[in-house]
Amino acid sequence: MRVLTAAEMGETDRRTVEEFGVPLGVLMEAAGGAVAAFCKRQYPAAKRVLVLCGKGNNGGDGMVAARVLAGVGLTVKVALLGKMTEVKGEAASAMARLRREAPDVAVLELEDEGELRPAFEWAELLIDAVVGTGFRPPLRGLAAAAREVVNWVAAPVVAVDVPSGWDADSMSQTVEGAFRADAVVTFTAPKLAHVFGYLTAGPVVVAGIGSPHAAVPRGDGLSWTGGSKVLAERPRNPNSNKGKFGHVLVVGGSYGTAGAPAMASLAALRTGAGLVTAGVPKSVVDVVAGVTPELMLRPLDEGAEGAVAMANVQGQRLEALLQRMTVVAVGPGLSQRGEAPDVVRELVAKTTVPMVVDADGLNAFDGRADLLDGTGRVLVLTPHPGEMARLTGMTVKEVEADRIGLARRFATEHKLTLVLKGWRTLVAHPDGRVAVNTTGNPAMAKGGSGDILTGIVAAMLAQYSDDPAAAVAAAVYLHGLAADFAARAMDEHTVLATDTVTHLSDSFRYRVKDEDGLTWVCGLR
Repeated sequence: MRVLTAAEMGETDRRTVEEFGVPLGVLMEAAGGAVAAFCKRQYPAAKRVLVLCGKGNNGGDGMVAARVLAGVGLTVKVALLGKMTEVKGEAASAMARLRREAPDVAVLELEDEGELRPAFEWAELLIDAVVGTGFRPPLRGLAAAAREVVNWVAAPVVAVDVPSGWDADSMSQTVEGAFRADAVVTFTAPKLAHVFGYLTAGPVVVAGIGSPHAAVPRGDGLSWTGGSKVLAERPRNPNSNKGKFGHVLVVGGSYGTAGAPAMASLAALRTGAGLVTAGVPKSVVDVVAGVTPELMLRPLDEGAEGAVAMANVQGQRLEALLQRMTVVAVGPGLSQRGEAPDVVRELVAKTTVPMVVDADGLNAFDGRADLLDGTGRVLVLTPHPGEMARLTGMTVKEVEADRIGLARRFATEHKLTLVLKGWRTLVAHPDGRVAVNTTGNPAMAKGGSGDILTGIVAAMLAQYSDDPAAAVAAAVYLHGLAADFAARAMDEHTVLATDTVTHLSDSFRYRVKDEDGLTWVCGLR
């Protein structure tokens, strides 16, 4: 699913009407109907609904929602910021139909700030349909006053398209001067604000309203990782065996950090890899073996301070290590001691099967990123901002200042896939495409989360080698989604990295599109 700018969304609407012959009124009916259906299902106890409308098309969507909700027996009022005579275009048609078909819906023409609070206190649910995607901040006049009242009342707020006051093109996590929202219903595709902004602690859903896929401009290749989850929804062939789902080798660990390769290996098994082998120093084999009996072990010779020795990856020993492996993941718990960095560089240079490099595997290329070349193979890096800063010789602040641009440049220049972790993890591909992830929560800010992701990515690559870009994007989405389920079942404070593995089954069962055709971009149903 594409992520659109406000201009691209406007172009989509224009093409839908002019080139594909779908009347604007039909789009508005579908949008308002989707909002009404969402409100009815999400807030079934709310019987008194106030729809706050502006005078433009966003307000028209709200008027349609008001009429539909009244038609299913709810008590509805419309609070219009201005006079009905000032409503123009298709919104005026929606207003006329509302008054004709739902005469019991009171339409309050609000022109004074003093009229706002009494109108809002009545409601058990508010629908914010003041301004939408085409708006540019700040809110002024009566709309700004309404924001203060909306932020004061206790009733939940459902925003139509975006919370009024948000710039749809904003990539900031938070903004000043916008309405609060408990849920957001947008249309056709998510916009930049929906995926990069923290618009709400509740859900952000996308409703299809009849715009053909061909009407959506191609743009710069920014998409949503959740669209790749369809890979994980494919039914497995009943005539299957472990050989069909790949063999993952996890190379990592050292004295004192045995847990990292153990977690990566466990995650790879739980994600569906047919076989997983952990290649770890001999001194920690017993510790890693204890994670699960299904895991196979490859004891590796040790060098200084319990780190993996170069002898393991030289000549025939390297060939034996990689024999029959489908994917190699290197780095978890490897350390930077002794010959460990040399081991990583040798593996990356000599391995032709898909490879995932994380943690100390990335640190082995500090100041030597020129050695990272994914030409002719699948090479995936999973740095957090600090590791990315070391790879590029930049500061963390510089990395964070242009995450999309930096990720795209690095991925295209080095012909690899880059998973740049952080708020809204990015997945940048060698061809310049970038996907943004919207799952996950602060519970993931604990040791071990990156190791779990490494195992999930490796397992998805092992199973879906025919589409590595989608496999990596789906892996990132599944990881964050599992953490969301874990936080729901427990608490963000108490969730451990291994708890996300426990909830991977919830992630695989979850469908991003619900029975009403709404795509849940943020939040769980």
